[in-house]
Amino acid sequence: MMLDRLFDRSKRSARQEPTISSAIDLSRRSFLAAGCLCCLGAGAPTAVLADAPMAKGDAPAFYRLTLGDFEVVVLSDGTNMLPATKLLKGDPARLEEALKRNYLGALVETSHNSFLVNSGRKLVLIDAGAGSLLGPSTGRLLSNLRAAGYQPEQVDEIYLTHLHADHVGGLMAGGKRAFPNAIVRVDRRDADFWLSEANMRAAPTEAKRFFQAAMVSITPYMQAGRLVVFDGDTDLIAGVRAQAAYGHTPGHTMYVVESRGEKLVLWGDVVHVAAVQFEDPSVTIGYDVDVGEAQHAHELAFADAAENGHLVGGAHISFPGLGHVRRNGEKAYAYVPLNYSQGKVGG
Repeated sequence: MMLDRLFDRSKRSARQEPTISSAIDLSRRSFLAAGCLCCLGAGAPTAVLADAPMAKGDAPAFYRLTLGDFEVVVLSDGTNMLPATKLLKGDPARLEEALKRNYLGALVETSHNSFLVNSGRKLVLIDAGAGSLLGPSTGRLLSNLRAAGYQPEQVDEIYLTHLHADHVGGLMAGGKRAFPNAIVRVDRRDADFWLSEANMRAAPTEAKRFFQAAMVSITPYMQAGRLVVFDGDTDLIAGVRAQAAYGHTPGHTMYVVESRGEKLVLWGDVVHVAAVQFEDPSVTIGYDVDVGEAQHAHELAFADAAENGHLVGGAHISFPGLGHVRRNGEKAYAYVPLNYSQGKVGG
């Protein structure tokens, strides 16, 4: 009898008290109903929450990763429009087809990337961006450096891949040295070529601006005793060495960064338009001083990266300009952008 009464009570309780699933269902119905009532209101239009002005601003552009015991930060100096079909040297039909296949047109928005290497003992900046020399869409390196947690005064050394305006213009800011405590290092061949008054006088009119940009950017460091030249392949600090890649300019240089078995090769201007030049390394650009040498430098850099699998960084590959290279046929290659990481990357 007692068991029967308990069983009956249990059944009545089950009928009277909602289960968890029914309670959830009721809550959902109530929420939807309330939402409908809010929408209906008294017939008056409600505020649209997304009705806000567009921000129309850029976030700080830096990308941080670790390489062994080193920290490397990619710093954007901005972008500008490159007239690719006019400047690239190759079969026009193939160039146009490659651009179209990669959803690009005759004008390609081109990144300007610099690389900050913190070895734990030295803070080294590789290339300094354009500064004020290429107009308002560049010259953002200093603000991105600060956003990444560093100050210009902390930079110990600056290694230049070459002395074109978009790599040296950022050395100056407001008529003063932007990095007052830094030693600037560059291959002797580039310094001798671009800092020569005689070479500038002999250059065609349209090329004189390259010499002027180098002189106005480098001379203040030279006068302060802070310009140091090297010759070809050179160890600079522990874990960073210069590697000759002549052709784009007489002393164009790549920089190899290594720590605890991880390797990053910073290419400078080995590549200007990734959508075209990986597929066809023979494509050069009108800015190349020695076309044959520049083409050879492409082939050597691509083959080395594909064979050894190390990370590469390009000054003009879409920000942050980091990735790997794989073969894509006998003479063609493909660029594989780095998979996004919040900070830890192995080579």
